[in-house]
Amino acid sequence: MRSLGRRRPENRTIYKLCSLMLCYPDEELLVARSELSAAARQLPRSPAAESLQRFCRWWTEEDPLALQQHYVEIFDLHKRCGLYLTFYGEGDRRQRGLVLLRLKRLYRAAGLPLEGAELPDYLPVMLEFASAAPDGHGEGMLREHRAALELLASSLRNRGTPYIDVVEAVTATLGEVSPRERARALALAAAGPPSEQVGLEPLVPPEIMPPAQAQR
Repeated sequence: MRSLGRRRPENRTIYKLCSLMLCYPDEELLVARSELSAAARQLPRSPAAESLQRFCRWWTEEDPLALQQHYVEIFDLHKRCGLYLTFYGEGDRRQRGLVLLRLKRLYRAAGLPLEGAELPDYLPVMLEFASAAPDGHGEGMLREHRAALELLASSLRNRGTPYIDVVEAVTATLGEVSPRERARALALAAAGPPSEQVGLEPLVPPEIMPPAQAQR
């Protein structure tokens, strides 16, 4: 039977903290590390809270430059550790554009329209939505992408990065993995992201493509 983690009021705080901790550690985030770690320590005891607190012990003590280099090495240089969740299942196919559009419409329907240049499947964006969405909407959206989350977690675990604790904090709020989700994750791992080479149309609808000059 699935956990009823979605009813825990602290899940909103967990999603907010995870959203920030999975962002590139720029100067603003580096300054906020102590404050965010204190918030993690104040969470009621749970597997998710323990994972975040374990991550924070490394995150707050790591040298800023080393932390930035580690982040780039893990998330920017390895496709299997990418934070754009629909890429795991849809790759470069046009179908991914439809999934992204659906996510954007979901955000808008919940009264939380997407702002900024990031795509709607960027995990920090998804977690930001989950932290503020009406009850059940955030967890439901994350469960739809549970297989991709499990594949991301597996890749982070294999690379021995402390960032695995942040992703495991997220999955801990979603209950046990169903046999179907586990099978889907294994299938994605075996096949790799699909690609489509036919035609020249953009891979995502123009309305959700980030500006050409957008940078982190």
